[in-house]
Amino acid sequence: MSLGVVLMVGNLTNSSIAQNQNWEKAVQKYGQLEQLSRGLIAIPTDKGGIYVGWRLLARDPDGIAFNLYRNDGNGSVTKLNDHPIKNSTDYLDENAPTGEKLSYTVKPIIQGKEGDACESYEITSQDKHSDSYLSIKLNGNDDFQKVGIADLDGKGGYDFVIKQPDTNIDPWYKYWRPSGGTYTLEAYRHDGKSLWTYDLGWSIERGIWYSPYVVYDLNGDGQAEVAVKTGEGDPRDEEGRVKSGPEYLTILDGMTGQPIDQADWISRQPFYDINPPDPASPLTRGYNHSSRNQLGIAYLDGEHPHLIEERGTYDLIIVRAYRLIEGSLKLVWEWDNRDAPDYYWGQGAHWLHSADVDQDGRDEVILGSAVLDNDGTELWSTGLGHPDACYVGDLDPDRPGLEIYYVIETGQSDGNGMCMVDAKTGQIIWGIDAPTNHVHGKGLCSDIDRVHPGRECYGAESGHGPIDFAIMHNSKGEIIDRDLMGNSPLCVHWDEDNQRELLIGGEIFDYRGEATYTKIEGNVIAIADIFGDWREEIITSVEGEIRIYTSTIPANDRRNCLMQDPIYRIEVAHASMGYESVPTTTYPLPWK
Repeated sequence: MSLGVVLMVGNLTNSSIAQNQNWEKAVQKYGQLEQLSRGLIAIPTDKGGIYVGWRLLARDPDGIAFNLYRNDGNGSVTKLNDHPIKNSTDYLDENAPTGEKLSYTVKPIIQGKEGDACESYEITSQDKHSDSYLSIKLNGNDDFQKVGIADLDGKGGYDFVIKQPDTNIDPWYKYWRPSGGTYTLEAYRHDGKSLWTYDLGWSIERGIWYSPYVVYDLNGDGQAEVAVKTGEGDPRDEEGRVKSGPEYLTILDGMTGQPIDQADWISRQPFYDINPPDPASPLTRGYNHSSRNQLGIAYLDGEHPHLIEERGTYDLIIVRAYRLIEGSLKLVWEWDNRDAPDYYWGQGAHWLHSADVDQDGRDEVILGSAVLDNDGTELWSTGLGHPDACYVGDLDPDRPGLEIYYVIETGQSDGNGMCMVDAKTGQIIWGIDAPTNHVHGKGLCSDIDRVHPGRECYGAESGHGPIDFAIMHNSKGEIIDRDLMGNSPLCVHWDEDNQRELLIGGEIFDYRGEATYTKIEGNVIAIADIFGDWREEIITSVEGEIRIYTSTIPANDRRNCLMQDPIYRIEVAHASMGYESVPTTTYPLPWK
């Protein structure tokens, strides 16, 4: 099955065709893909009418088209399109009757034959609706810190597992404080139904680094599980820190929240062994460094998702890989940088990435400035130290293979505090030639400027204080902008073109353009292609609700669901732990 045709839009250059072919390979890479539904959505627009969008999927054959139907609630069913819809996967129903309960459904047309209807979507129409979002009401009035996005019930839609409240305690002694309560995980179906609540208890302090979790279909049964770090009882010391007690990697059933299996978490003791407590110093480095925990997903064998467990970031790093087989966690390998060359010491980041960087059909684990091969052996390390930002993908489409863009927090007296490296070898392709002290935050790496092929790369030097300077490079390493966008600007596919729009301060706007949407409320928790066509949704935390913003701008083209891109999908999974950044597709979206 070829996806080249369904991804091609407008007049494509040879480079664009190659990108389509690359994307086809990326989408079809893994044997175990989520069986997504059409993800039909209908939203009233601020100008009247109802916007309807649905997914184009990897399993769809070339030339597939669609018919869209509206049921007016009185038994009257109307086909809305005069001709099969084949140039997009959305439609603006400008003549929808107002004040009535409506439902929409879409049917595929394959080789001239109409297929079965997808699950219908019901809506009560209005004259206008100024806020293009959906709301899932929570059981209480808390806000939430993280969200896991996965199909819990196996019906093809994305459901949500949140962690609340939105409170973060950092293990560093200058930031640490006692937890005022416990974290809970709460699961909700995409239709808003509450499924279960799981209290992590007093053994897990209220901070991102104490409480990693990921939500993913680990065993291939079509329903996602929840992997989470847990403990037992109340092992807090007299100050409120948790320095002892059992720790586990626990697997929860996604529909019930009940434990399936657990294994011992990587021990904290080696971190205390290399950083013994000093009564004369306020630094509690052993506690700080042992409290840095992460979880991730990687297809280490090219077919099955493996669970990656990591402890440590700044010096010692220990990693384990597991598979969930017949309800049991099976250890695949363990890696410990005490047995590795010195330049693997302290190369960790604030999140995990995984990608097939050496193009052997199997994922590698990107710890930060160092990469482990799929078998748990060292592949390469730049030796640059701890990065605050790390983006992987085909960032420069003119180079073969993948690249990684880094924003390095560790001071770099010889340059390369912002740099791009070859993902297969770790060789630096380009970097800034000025010293840096503390390039901070998530930076940004995405295609936001049509003038320059590939992804634009942004970083800001803060020097542990006010931002001193900011630089944006193109994919070739040429400086194209020095305007300040803060430490961690966000971006989102929102309008009809293949460039992402910037999302800063609740406003969505084109790079160097005017704001097109100015009403994003709440704390942005995740950005992902959750439903509808290929554009991305913005999940925010508003007191007592999950709010999901979605575009109602007609796209007039179509692309595969971004969640079927392997790098993108895993990065969305990792958004529930660590300091997440916006997900990156393996290859740039084709240009019109």
